[in-house]
Amino acid sequence: MAKACQLFSGSSGNSIYIGGSSGGVLVDVGVSAKRCEYALGGIGVDTDNIKAIFITHEHRDHIAGLRVFASKHQIPVFAEPNTIEELYRLKLIDGGVNIFEMGRYTELAGFEVESFNNSHDSAACLGYRFTLTDGRSVSVCTDTGYITDDAKAALAGTDMIFLESNHEISMLENGSYPYPLKKRILSPEGHLSNLAAGEFAKELLQSGTTRFVLSHLSRENNVPEVARQSAVAALSELGANENSDYRLYVSKPENDGGLIVL
Repeated sequence: MAKACQLFSGSSGNSIYIGGSSGGVLVDVGVSAKRCEYALGGIGVDTDNIKAIFITHEHRDHIAGLRVFASKHQIPVFAEPNTIEELYRLKLIDGGVNIFEMGRYTELAGFEVESFNNSHDSAACLGYRFTLTDGRSVSVCTDTGYITDDAKAALAGTDMIFLESNHEISMLENGSYPYPLKKRILSPEGHLSNLAAGEFAKELLQSGTTRFVLSHLSRENNVPEVARQSAVAALSELGANENSDYRLYVSKPENDGGLIVL
């Protein structure tokens, strides 16, 4: 039985828990180790249950608590080689972190893990698809300016996805952010809009995906209900109905809704 939970989401910090019968993993630790431990306890998960941490990229909202959490609990960390190099260069990790290069595939604690390349303004940026022993799959695709061909190939047919729905384009264009920042977010190496997320959700639904978690929403340039309505409108173009053909969730900055069970 697969279980998943967005512990933290957004520019203030990101971390996702994915668990199965043989243990669980984290994708990113973008808050302090103490907050991450507390959040895991809130969903009934002991830190001893965490068998690995998979890093998407080196931006602070994804690795702020990594060094302390991983070294304290002696949890192996996996990341793209260029990300590892950048983490060391920026002194965001040290010798106390047991870190490994993430290739295309790895197997660990009952998980088959496939990585894929996203497009983001970082040294590298990976998304992940986790397949559990029961054959169910949970994927994470955030921090990307567009859906890469690599992501499309890896994500087809995933049962559940944490999918970036960062901003509503009109809110961003008319908002208070300085122009260079707006340009960065809207670029091919920025973040995925509600519109782009909805279009990809349509492709995923047609491939068999039935659970969508809208993730990494901007507090300044998005509203949870707007992101939800955008996704529902896109999926309705296929004649799909929420709660019968698919389930849709919207991540909050900090989890208060417990685990999603597949």
